[in-house]
Amino acid sequence: MAETKTVATTTETPAQHRTEKVGIVTSTKMNKTIVVSVEMRKAHPKYKRVVKSNKKFYAHDEQNSARVGDQVRIRESRPLSKLKRWTLDEIVRRSSLTALADEKTA
Repeated sequence: MAETKTVATTTETPAQHRTEKVGIVTSTKMNKTIVVSVEMRKAHPKYKRVVKSNKKFYAHDEQNSARVGDQVRIRESRPLSKLKRWTLDEIVRRSSLTALADEKTA
């Protein structure tokens, strides 16, 4: 008796879940790199009080479009350099400080 096996092949690739974080741009002094500060809120295990902590992430910004003070969404990616493991996904909100600076230069 010959057994037949059916193998289902799909052309769709499963959606890879990549971590996303929203933070504030703190530095744009490097070429195609931004530093994003993400604030994390976590309840203390014993005292149940909310504790804030900040962490900096280096993200790749191909067009150098983000400015200091912008709120951005970054997405996890492959390692791009020693510290860069994130890429700029989108600019959520522009900073009002950069709009004032643009008006002064115009």
